Amino acid sequence: MKFELNNKVYDVLKWLALIALPALAVLYNVLAGVWGWPYAQEVSTTINAVIAFIGTLIGISTAAYKKEIGNGD
Repeated sequence: MKFELNNKVYDVLKWLALIALPALAVLYNVLAGVWGWPYAQEVSTTINAVIAFIGTLIGISTAAYKKEIGNGD
């Protein structure tokens, strides 16, 4: 099975995994403490699980791309 992402999808997933979702997890965790919002730990953990999933998708796509072009480094 071949799993590759086109450049646009890869860029969006990379932005989500590296910038947007980690910032959202921290934002909710901090504001939950200040404002007494429920489930701060659960929400942060869920967001981090999504980040790990997206990171895995990016890693699989990158590995497939490097294998295809013969650049295994």
